[in-house]
Formats: sequence, C-alpha cells, structure tokens
Amino acid sequence: MSEIVSISDGTVGARIDSMGAQLMSLTLGGAEYLWQGDERFWPRRAPVLFPIVGCLRNDHAKSAQGPVSLKRHGIARLYDHAVVERDESHVTFELSSTDETRAAYPFDFRLNMTYAVADGALSQTFAVTNTGSVDLPFTLGGHPAFNVPAPGDEGASFSDYALVFPERWTAVVPTIDEAGLHDFSVTHEVMRDADRLPLSHELFERLLTVVLVDVPGRSVRLEGPAGHGVEVSFDGFDYLGVWTASVDAPFVAIEPWVGCATAYDESDVFEEKRGTITLAPGESCEKTFSMRPL
Repeated sequence: MSEIVSISDGTVGARIDSMGAQLMSLTLGGAEYLWQGDERFWPRRAPVLFPIVGCLRNDHAKSAQGPVSLKRHGIARLYDHAVVERDESHVTFELSSTDETRAAYPFDFRLNMTYAVADGALSQTFAVTNTGSVDLPFTLGGHPAFNVPAPGDEGASFSDYALVFPERWTAVVPTIDEAGLHDFSVTHEVMRDADRLPLSHELFERLLTVVLVDVPGRSVRLEGPAGHGVEVSFDGFDYLGVWTASVDAPFVAIEPWVGCATAYDESDVFEEKRGTITLAPGESCEKTFSMRPL
C-alpha cells in the first residue's frame, strides 16, 4: 500500500507518494504551487521518468539483452517505491528490478529517488545503480507540473506567463508528431536573441511539446505578472520539455530530461537513443534538479 511522506524546512513543504515516488505537493507558506491533477486535463502531477523519457517507436526497441517494451515515460511511475531513509526535511525511495520489470526492460537496476528541502527549494535526485552483470542503458527525467496562475497571481491568465532564462539566446526546437516521436530535421525557432518565451495555448497547440536543447545556465523561471512562479535549475540535464495538456489546462509542466523520445533519425536500438547513459556493472550515477517556488 502506498504512503504519502511529508517533508519541510519550515518554509517550503513537499509531499511525495511512494507510488511512483511522485511529488504530490510543493508549497511555500502553505500556498500550493504544484498542479494537483484533474482527470479533465491530466490526472498526474510530477511522474518520475525512467528508464526512458517520452516514447519508443511503437513502444518497442531492441537491445543487447533482448526486446524492450515500454509505454510512454517508462516503468518507474507504475510501481510502489520503498521508503529507505527519511527525516523532517528529506526522504529517499528505492525501486529495484524484478522479474516483472525485466520482462519489459531486460536489465537489473536500483533506482533511488531522494527529495530534500533546504534554503527555500526542493531538490529531486535520481541515483541509478547497475546491479546486473551487463551494461545498463537508460535515460531519465522529471515531469513536475505547476499551477498557472501561481499563488499570488490569482486572476492572471496563462498568456500572462513566460519562461525567463538567465541570458539571451536563440531556441530552435524539433517537431513532435502525434505519437510523440521527435523530428530534428524539421525545426521551429521559438526565440531569437531573447531571454523570455511568452506562454500561450496556441504555442502548445502548434508544437505539442516544446523541447529545448542546451538551455543556457540550465535554469529557467516560470514567471507571472507579479513575479510569482517557480525557478527550476537542472545542471546535468541537456533537454527541457515544456508541456501543457489542452487549450484551457491551467498548468505547465517544466521537465528536465536526460535524453528524449525516439527521433526519426534514430534506429530502434535502445542503446543508441539520444542522451543514453550507460553504466558498467556496479557503477552508479546521480542527477539532481531543483524547484524553488517564488
């Protein structure tokens, strides 16, 4: 049975569900910044993406260890994660491979998800260990969705918000098809020599998901007219997905990714996907991003 774990630093609070190790709440002074899920738009809040980000072509790939059969965003979000460590301000969850996971993804792994609050921000850390005897290939990512408008900006509209970057840059994004596959040969310029990307539902109607590559400073602020929103810092993540569910959904997901969905120019060999991390037997790696409510 799943368990909700609450952590706080006295100012910022978070609640995490052991089912999927999914963040369920992010508050500042008791005000809710995280999307709370709604079947009319999108029922999830912040799923953990592992061992893929996005989708495989027809949900299948081949690997050195045999067929891979994974639905969108992988398997971590589908299982209860054991709580292995906790105190008032942090919690660590653990998910290990089983016969069931190996039937879909034929590799042995241990995934530890740690959430910690400190200095007004929540960090989310992925720690992956290869517990098998062969190389472990994977990608991973976060998928937190945030309320728009944010607390303090009640009455503002979706189009009053922007993504604000630490410096001016030009952003060119791939085309995403209805199946979620990426086409990097057909691109769209969404910013030119600018540090703000205004949000609009029309933008997402047209592009489905905005996939930003090599964001300068690996940082972005979701900012409303009164300056409220969330700052996301994601050093070590080369992709940032930005998504909302429909033309009137009152949230935006800001998703740090290592890797992305299968692209048109890729084969169906799992190990050859963009951004793939490969760990030798016994090796581990960590990736951390943080969310600061403003």
